Amino acid sequence: MRIVHQDTKRGIIELLPETLDDLWHLSHIIEPGDLISARTTRRIQDSTGERLRSDRGIKKTFFMGIRVESIKFHKYTGKLRATGVIEQGPEDLVPLGSHHTLDLKLQNPVKIQKEKWSRWHLKRIKESVKASKIPKALVVVVEDDTADIGILRQYGVDYYGPIIGGVSGKRMVQKNRQQIIKKFYDQITETIRSFEGIEGIVIAGPGFVKNDFYKYLEQHSDLAEMVILESTGAGGRAGIREVLQKGLLEDMAIEGRIAQEMRIMTELLQEIGKSSNQVTYGKKEVEQAAQAGAVENLLVIDNLVREEDVEQIMNTTENLGGKVMVISSEHDSGKQLEALGGIAALLRYGI
Repeated sequence: MRIVHQDTKRGIIELLPETLDDLWHLSHIIEPGDLISARTTRRIQDSTGERLRSDRGIKKTFFMGIRVESIKFHKYTGKLRATGVIEQGPEDLVPLGSHHTLDLKLQNPVKIQKEKWSRWHLKRIKESVKASKIPKALVVVVEDDTADIGILRQYGVDYYGPIIGGVSGKRMVQKNRQQIIKKFYDQITETIRSFEGIEGIVIAGPGFVKNDFYKYLEQHSDLAEMVILESTGAGGRAGIREVLQKGLLEDMAIEGRIAQEMRIMTELLQEIGKSSNQVTYGKKEVEQAAQAGAVENLLVIDNLVREEDVEQIMNTTENLGGKVMVISSEHDSGKQLEALGGIAALLRYGI
């Protein structure tokens, strides 16, 4: 994310989303009631109203501003769509006062005007700008003739695969087996290279296949220079989650937001399982703990940050020396937190 322009007096910040993560951040920065404007393209028909069936009109690009009513991030299609009433735009091209859905795209600046920017909105922008400079990572879990890949995003993990190697088979001739293994490893390598900006790779798995794949990379690819090996008790997506919970990515100075969220959620669930008095969850219970200065780590699902009473709990926690972590609702840890009411806390002492 890049800040293109900021006008604090008018409450305007113009941002340039550069990655899919940035669109996710924008989906939580923009909220109903905001006035947003961005460049858009619409097909305009002949003003005379006379056109042939084949005439689809002329594409024109211009800036349009809408008063937001809803915002939706579609992570699988990489789209962020804001719907609202048109308030700005060339009147000869768009009917002011009508509804429109604005597609917010990568490398296309969006201007956001709010009546009031909360400290959490501004903090989120600051974090997204900082995160854009942090190297990205992926996890490859290899087991027998199957490989699964997890790309770490700031909102969660995107899973790719499985990549099937077709290596198994007792009657396979040794020469053919080596060719098939090489083809399998080639396919994994090509998939890794298809992702941009990767500067850290964890190759993991429960057996020795991960070691063989690493040796292959040492001989055939410069990717080996950014690899660390790790053993896991499981393969597939379970193996990827196991890697994330071990904290390897932070040790590599790689983007580890999701790994950190998963670990702290695991700690919280363990405390709940022990019926510990140093954990609490639910809005009312957490608010009481925050006001008592007992909250060490506050966990809030991103969907609740817009609520005024939740924002007050977050402010109270930080003002009294606690840490606040906003958990993405797009991955498993967020869903676990959502089941607890969307807000929970690890405490300094039992209350």
